Parts: sequence; structure tokens; C-alpha cells
Amino acid sequence: MKKYQVVGIGNAIVDVLSTADDSFLTRTGIEKGIMQLVERERGEFLYDAMDNRREAPGGSVANTIAGLGSLGLSTGFIGRVSDDGLGRFYAQSMADEGTDFVNPPVPGAELPTSRSMIFVSPDGERSMNTYLGVSSELGPEDVSDSVAGGAGILFLEGYLYDKDKGKAAFERAAKLTRQGGGKAGIALSDPFCVDRHRDSFRKLVKDLDYVIGNEHEWASLYETDLSTALEQAAQDAGLVVCTRSGSEVILIRGDEQVVVPVTRVVPVDATGAGDQFAAGFLYGLATGASLEVSGRMGCVAAAEVIGHFGARPETDVLGLFRAAGLVTG
Repeated sequence: MKKYQVVGIGNAIVDVLSTADDSFLTRTGIEKGIMQLVERERGEFLYDAMDNRREAPGGSVANTIAGLGSLGLSTGFIGRVSDDGLGRFYAQSMADEGTDFVNPPVPGAELPTSRSMIFVSPDGERSMNTYLGVSSELGPEDVSDSVAGGAGILFLEGYLYDKDKGKAAFERAAKLTRQGGGKAGIALSDPFCVDRHRDSFRKLVKDLDYVIGNEHEWASLYETDLSTALEQAAQDAGLVVCTRSGSEVILIRGDEQVVVPVTRVVPVDATGAGDQFAAGFLYGLATGASLEVSGRMGCVAAAEVIGHFGARPETDVLGLFRAAGLVTG
């Protein structure tokens, strides 16, 4: 019996959300629709420029794990926050949502808790400006044998490769999980992250049990068109998941290939769509569902989260699975 059905490791970031039109983005030098890392001074400037801001616990893999916790799975998250107001808020919020935040806030940390200023455009696109703060100090010492070794599934965040300590934490966690008989996989995170770490990620695709990415990330990884990239990925990886926004999801495991159509909806806020797709998909993987059902679960979870502001579910997603005939009981 595993201690946790799913454990995530990644950046523990407080999301600060605000609405903004394209002219505001242009005036403040924000590139629309992508995630940019910013220094502390830039982060403070953007924070002060936000109207009607609201805060929520975030971080890509943390959002996924919170989604899985809300679905009733036993979950843990390996991350790093300071013992400050935002850090205590973050750790308590994860616990309130059903996930063990396994490392206590760090007292006396030199850097503050990480935060991401997210500007949501009228078309639902989000422009993320992230100050990594103390989460950038996540290292192998933050990965306990019992947590990573007791995971049925480990979900890793590609952004951790931006720091050597994060990379070491990532690799230690994956090794412990697989030694314990669990499965380890990664989210490619974004095309720019793939560009920065292409050689490492190509090796990871061969070493890990599953890899989740969107069409742009897969094409970037292999520096070719999507069809050719997925052919190569299918040869390299145990399980390939490719999302094509508003179109379809392609899942490949050995000789099995499944294409799940996506019902196009107009997003209120696209924040967290990929994170909650991963939550739905991993729920299926953790509970023994087929590739098709797992893919459909991912689509249902993603559709729910883009229907409101914020990156985590606000309704009973398990109930949505039941309504769609994906689970019984």
C-alpha cells in the first residue's frame, strides 16, 4: 500500500490574478500569453500595478496535485516556501484542499515566498510574470525517502531544470519513486522551457514512464513538425500525451494510440487548463482507467477550470466525471 497515490514536485508559487487589456500589457512590457521569469524589483512593480488582485496557491504541478486531492486521491506535494505570510497561507491552503504539503515553511529564509503576477485578458489568455523567490532553492535535501519512495505516481515539473538544485531534487525524487515500484513522469511545462533544456528532456523522455506536453512543446522538443515529433516520442517514451488546445488529445502507449476530441469552449480564464488536464489524466492513470477514459477525464477537468478565474477546480469534478459516464458509484 503506497503512502501517496500521487506526489508532485515543483515550484510552490502564490498566484496573484488581475484582469488587464492588451493596451495595459503593451504599456508595461508584458508579453501576452506566456510565462516570463522576473526579478524581485520587476515583480514588485507589477504587483503594485495590479487592479482588484486576488491571491491563490499556485504553481503548475501544485495545481495538478491540488486537483487530484480534490478528486479524493491521497496526495503530497514537495515544494519550498518561506515562513512568511504568503508561505503560511500557501501551506495551509494546500492542506485545506486535501494535499499534504510535506515540507514545513522555512524559518529565516533569505528569499520570500514565490509569487506569479497573472494578467488575464478579455479573451481568457493569461500572461504570467513569475518571481521564483525561495522556491528556486528547492534541492535534493527537500526530498524525503518516505515521500518520494512511497508514491504510486510522481509528477515532475520541467521548470525545475532551470536551477541545478531543482534538477538534482527532481532526479532524486524520480529515482526513489521508481525504486519503490512507482511511476514517474514529467510535464514539459512550456516551449521556452523545452528550448532551454532540450538535451536533458530528450533523455528524460526515454527514462521516465510518461510525458505530458502540448503540441508546441513536442514540436520544440524534436525540432520538427508535430506528426514526426510524436512518431519519435512514441519510440522513446513509455506513454506519450499530447494536448492540442481546442482540438484533440493524442495518447500513445506502445502500439496503442487513442485520439480524444475536445469540445471547444470560450474560456473565462485559461489559467490552469494544462494543469487540470494533467489532474484528470493522472486520476485515470492512478485508478486503472483506459487511455481513452483517462484522456476524457483530463478534458473534463480542463473544461471546468477554464470556466472561471483561477487555476484550481471550484466544482465537484468527480461529479462531472460521473455525469459523463467516466466513473460509476
